[in-house]
Amino acid sequence: MSEYDHILEKEDYLEPGCPLCGEPYGVVPAAKPVPQRRILEKMDEYMGRRDYAGALRHLLYWLEEARLGHDLRGQLMLCNELTGYYRKTSDREKAVEYGTEALRLLEKMGFGETISAGTTYVNFATACNAFGENLKALELFEKARKIYENSGQTRPELLGGLYNNMGLVMAEMQRYDEAFGLYEKAMKAMEQVPGGELEQAITCLNMADAVEGELGAEAGENKIAGLLEKAEKLLDTPSLPRDGYYAFVCEKCAPSFSYYGYFLEEEELMKRAEAVYRDNEMEKER
Repeated sequence: MSEYDHILEKEDYLEPGCPLCGEPYGVVPAAKPVPQRRILEKMDEYMGRRDYAGALRHLLYWLEEARLGHDLRGQLMLCNELTGYYRKTSDREKAVEYGTEALRLLEKMGFGETISAGTTYVNFATACNAFGENLKALELFEKARKIYENSGQTRPELLGGLYNNMGLVMAEMQRYDEAFGLYEKAMKAMEQVPGGELEQAITCLNMADAVEGELGAEAGENKIAGLLEKAEKLLDTPSLPRDGYYAFVCEKCAPSFSYYGYFLEEEELMKRAEAVYRDNEMEKER
């Protein structure tokens, strides 16, 4: 026996490697972050072409990559995106599933009082409101409001989104004074944001609905007309880029104009949206 025969080889003390991550079993590997910015940019491309199936495949693929890479921040971002995706496609069960997972990730990372937490609360609250769960939505919005209003790092567009969506809940609960107060805050916040005219237009239409809810269509006719005209001017802002998000907002606003009898305005907005989607599809084929 040689004097070196007692020396252990590496395979004698290392556990077998996991075939997926290559790390020994029982060892938590370092996180491998997913490219969040690139993922979001690609998501915008899919949505700009209304390729919802492609958008879903994209999100689910990267969520699995984030899980395999132990990237909790990436998982949080992707769960938020999936919550929003399923809200837009009216899948309540899936929206709640990913919204709940996003809250679990916040707790796991200790992010409960951060801007990321506020954004997650707003995102899930908006989904809850879309599916008629206003008490749950209000609870989440209040959590986000506490974070946003007490942080010097909160961007104005985050406040604008919070106030606008929280106003919707207040209006649906017939708490109109609070709703109008929140809508006014949303308008002021978005004045500070380049391209904020789109969100302001949405807020104007939300205010019109609140006026009808509080006063009725006949008594509120003049106020409603003024808000619709303001929304139309905001959507006509020349500096706004005619991109996928612009098309999305046009589609979102068009039914409100139709509801109040502004059929030509509805037709024009739908034409603008279709033109953007058509151009995006042609760009993809080049």
